[in-house]
Amino acid sequence: MQPSSILPGSTVKVINPGDTYYEYEGLVQRVSNQRAAVLFEGGNWDKLVTFRLSELALVPIT
Repeated sequence: MQPSSILPGSTVKVINPGDTYYEYEGLVQRVSNQRAAVLFEGGNWDKLVTFRLSELALVPIT
């Protein structure tokens, strides 16, 4: 899917192999200036990280 279809509430996966969060999945909180703030939740930790839209891919709904 196109990066422009990434909207708040979308589940995305980090596709940049050089990134610490590579292959992590998270929930988009906001989108602005071709960047998205993604919330990662993992047991006892939460982390909000900003990525370029080109570094993200939508996770298909199953």
